[in-house]
Amino acid sequence: MTQMNMVQAINDALRFEMKRDDRVVILGEDVGKVGGVFRVTAGLYDEFGDDRVIDTPLSEGGIIGTAIGMALYGLRPVPEIQFSDFIFPAYDQIVSELAKYRYRSGGEFPCPMVIRTPVGGGIRGGHYHSQSPEAQFIHVAGLKVVCPATPADAKGLLLSAMRDPDPVLFFEPKRIYRAAKGEVPDGDYTVPLGKANVVRGGEHVTLVTWGAMLYEALDAANKAAAEGVQVEVIDLRTLWPLDIDTIVASVKKTGRVVVVHEAPRSCGLGGEIVSLINEKAFLHLEAPPKRVCGFDTPFPYTLENEYLPLSHRIVPALLETARF
Repeated sequence: MTQMNMVQAINDALRFEMKRDDRVVILGEDVGKVGGVFRVTAGLYDEFGDDRVIDTPLSEGGIIGTAIGMALYGLRPVPEIQFSDFIFPAYDQIVSELAKYRYRSGGEFPCPMVIRTPVGGGIRGGHYHSQSPEAQFIHVAGLKVVCPATPADAKGLLLSAMRDPDPVLFFEPKRIYRAAKGEVPDGDYTVPLGKANVVRGGEHVTLVTWGAMLYEALDAANKAAAEGVQVEVIDLRTLWPLDIDTIVASVKKTGRVVVVHEAPRSCGLGGEIVSLINEKAFLHLEAPPKRVCGFDTPFPYTLENEYLPLSHRIVPALLETARF
């Protein structure tokens, strides 16, 4: 076990898999000599050379289109989109091509690749560098969507994603790139896709979240405990396929649920989670489900901490739900 932050854990996973599997290639803007805007790929260019760590032009559609061709011809590309806000020039390549190849070919042409990209606010990046677009990809059949919250999960989930036969969007919460630290297993370590983690046990309210908001959720749960409310915190880790069984099992125990995410409230993943809970555990609910989310506005610059669903917004939702 080694103490790492999330940047180091992701770098460790990339290095390990590139040594293990010579089909793995990295491509994107500034990922080579510079090591990426957040230095996540630092050192890999020097170790593996420019035929496996490829600096590309500033063209997201070109990056993903090239990676799709690589995957179809047997490579395991890991393209990086510098910020998730810039992924939309590649949206057509992702949803119309990448997500469809296995289906349209009857399984003859799988397209395994991992698209890495930083997401979310918390770095004063304003509305062009702070978005959380996960719901727009979860809605597309054929894609898996992952968002780790800890360094150990970042390594384990990324190794699993790079070995998966299907395309995976790997969202990295930039707010905790260096703030989240913890013990990370050395060597080959995987976390299965599609399995949530019950991070904190509790009997009164279930709180479901992912990414950087896990730490706000845990802080809110501690504050709620001081008010006599015990909160069970679930970190989804994989957003799609969703581990609804773990959520339902918790809700059947607590009878109450709050969902927290950074993305805007309307049509966010929180709405789908609440809908599934209503379908599968309605008779166990003792209070209406609540969502604590970003607002239905562009992400603000000066009002960032008002927009984000931080602990001070989560605590009232937990207490109101518990006391309903």
